[in-house]
Amino acid sequence: MWTTVTETPTAAGPFLALPSGASPRIHRGHLERAYDAFISTGSVATLRPVVADSWRLSRASGVSPDGVLPAVDMLDAELEAYRAAHPLAAVMPLIRRLLIDEAEDAGAIVVVADADARLLWVEGDQALRKLAERMNWVAGSRWDERTTGTNAPAAAMRLDHALQVFAREHYASNVAAWSCTAAPIHDPMTGRVLGALDITGRDDVAAPAVLGLVRAAVAAAESELRIRAMYRSPARTAADRRTARVVAALSAPAPFLAVLGRDRAVLAIAGADRLGNELSVRHSELLFLLAQHPEGYTADQLAVALHERDIPAVTVRAELSRLRASLPGLALSGRPYRIAAGVHTDVARVRALLAKGEVAGAVAAYPGPILPSSGSPEVQAERELLHREIRSAVMRSDDPTVVLTFANGASNRDDVLVWRHAVQLADPATRPVLLEQLRRLERELGLLRPPGR
Repeated sequence: MWTTVTETPTAAGPFLALPSGASPRIHRGHLERAYDAFISTGSVATLRPVVADSWRLSRASGVSPDGVLPAVDMLDAELEAYRAAHPLAAVMPLIRRLLIDEAEDAGAIVVVADADARLLWVEGDQALRKLAERMNWVAGSRWDERTTGTNAPAAAMRLDHALQVFAREHYASNVAAWSCTAAPIHDPMTGRVLGALDITGRDDVAAPAVLGLVRAAVAAAESELRIRAMYRSPARTAADRRTARVVAALSAPAPFLAVLGRDRAVLAIAGADRLGNELSVRHSELLFLLAQHPEGYTADQLAVALHERDIPAVTVRAELSRLRASLPGLALSGRPYRIAAGVHTDVARVRALLAKGEVAGAVAAYPGPILPSSGSPEVQAERELLHREIRSAVMRSDDPTVVLTFANGASNRDDVLVWRHAVQLADPATRPVLLEQLRRLERELGLLRPPGR
């Protein structure tokens, strides 16, 4: 379950479906009466403004209040090709890690839609998905408000704001058994809405805490999109390349090296034809070490830093020569080996955020450890140090969203202490789900005795 409720309501914001602590049963009855009044007289006196506006739009667009069954206009190979080419495909692994794995156990469906409200991915609880198929809540169907009426993903994109739709707030009667929480996902470089992230289920997915979970997942997805947009090198037209050079020159006066959560570093150099160069594993290690130590290294020092048994200095010199030849804009000098212009890194960005006390920003900017597959002793030491720094900040944080986002990171899924901290901070709405995750982890690690022993 996503939430528990009591009978004592408190005020809710315009984008929250349920007052905190309100009874879903009582609120459902109130909405049924409001719906009957709207259908018969057009009155919206007791509705949230966002719902009233959506009902008016639904009625004006000719949506049937008796029920909708949108066409599934994209199937099989066409759907697969469209999804593979969509920008949000890049963040689906992250969304699965943050939300979908838990939704399968919590009795919920996680949906990612495109900017036209076409459902692209519908994953989560299998039994609920079977029920949702009856109204074509499936991948390939289009759920814009003008054809299907009020629903959270479409309304969130129209309003450009995270929101919830509870039960009878849906305009079409065959959708009124469901509740949804959704938020728009933006292109972080242009601000354009790319689509929406939605959690669909029963009454409990309209809890206020679920809105926080969705917002945190969207923030993480947009952060990942920003990194990919800035430091990877998709095919570009000549005009795109010229634009990229201008953007890079304005936004990246020094080279930028991304090493977090990736085995091969990506280097962005201002003024280069490409925004990002994916490096070999060895060049990734070399550049990271040089970026960390602007005073430079001798070849012998680099040999020790790269391998616990050392490697010949001549081998290091050869790699550095190849690196200099492949990246002439890097300004790599010798005696000692150093990068004359300096290099900014995503590691330094995380540390700067931590130094300012911006733990939420640091967690969002930390997709994973430094060069995870590197066996370099010095890279390993830096990797462990940074992880300890951000983990310590998270363990001191009293922000439940920050702690939960960090706990759901790929390198923290087995960190019992972080999960215990997340459970301690969780409100009653989300604590049962997190507690179950913690207990499962403790059992897997042998920290809990099996029942009856």
